[in-house]
Amino acid sequence: MAEAAAVKTAAAPASGTVDTALKKRLSADLTGPQKAAAVIVALGADKASNLYKYMEPEDVESLTIEVAKLGLLSGEVTEEILNDFMKVCMTNKAVTEGGLEYARTVLERAYGEQAAADLLGKVTKSLKRREFAFLDKADVKSLIAALQNERPQTIALVLSYVDADKAAGVVSQLDVQKQIQVVESIARIESVSPAAIKIVEAEMNKKFSNIVVSTNVKVGGIDYVADVMNNLDRTSEKNVFDGLAERDQELADEIRKRMFVFEDIMTMDDRSIQRFVRDCDPRDLVLALKGVNADVANKLFANMSTRTAQNIRDDLEITTNVRMKDVEEAQQRIVAIIRDLEEKGEIIILKGGKDDIIA
Repeated sequence: MAEAAAVKTAAAPASGTVDTALKKRLSADLTGPQKAAAVIVALGADKASNLYKYMEPEDVESLTIEVAKLGLLSGEVTEEILNDFMKVCMTNKAVTEGGLEYARTVLERAYGEQAAADLLGKVTKSLKRREFAFLDKADVKSLIAALQNERPQTIALVLSYVDADKAAGVVSQLDVQKQIQVVESIARIESVSPAAIKIVEAEMNKKFSNIVVSTNVKVGGIDYVADVMNNLDRTSEKNVFDGLAERDQELADEIRKRMFVFEDIMTMDDRSIQRFVRDCDPRDLVLALKGVNADVANKLFANMSTRTAQNIRDDLEITTNVRMKDVEEAQQRIVAIIRDLEEKGEIIILKGGKDDIIA
């Protein structure tokens, strides 16, 4: 699989073909494995879990650790890493020899239309320079600061070159009258002279060069890894955890703990809830229910015997001044029971909608 190979290549030491300035900028802060982890995070949980299936277990273990440890990366560094990653992907014959349309056909057959569009979108951006490219790094706050005093037609032209969610963020901050004018102008844009685009682009570039934007974002981390693991198939999940536990048991436990939270009981079928409730300490059920909403509580009560449910309700009424720490610990003990029963095959946990259930 080309992407899996590219991720593995990204994890290797940088080669001489990589841009020298980029190599100098990244080598001081990120190792090869950390760059690969940044790529995994950028792809998103679904695609990342698919990539894991095509990688060697030891590579997955190493990569999982790096993703969990990954902290703050600037938008610029992330973009440069992805650009480098895409250059590796583009060495594939489907792109370099067959052309983009041929590559599109191959990717669509392999990964589906949406994944192919996402990958090729990044490729085409790296192959050509487009107008207002500097806006890719701008957040909504910066766009508003630069555009709020411009004419509606100018705002409309600029917003036509940014992602829809960013454009919506800007429009939402304008006064009502200008909102209408901007939206109408965007809808009516068909063609603009290259000269006019260059003038507006140059002016906007000047404005953005004077705006200090903090582009640090939280990426990776244990919660992200948990999301990835929740989307893995059972066999891959077990292989990763077995290998990870040998290297860092504490990290493996923390990831596993975050894969299924107490509120996820809402996604379980009634029979599974009835099964794990039998193994729970009634005191833990009382403490756990002190920190949940009515929907979760009702779901549990509906799967208890009438007598047990009444006893729990009675205890809830007289249990007061409970520490949040005690509530969380009780919920974790119940989650541990659920995970143990799932591993034994006695109950079912629906993970990210990926499980097929046959009645």
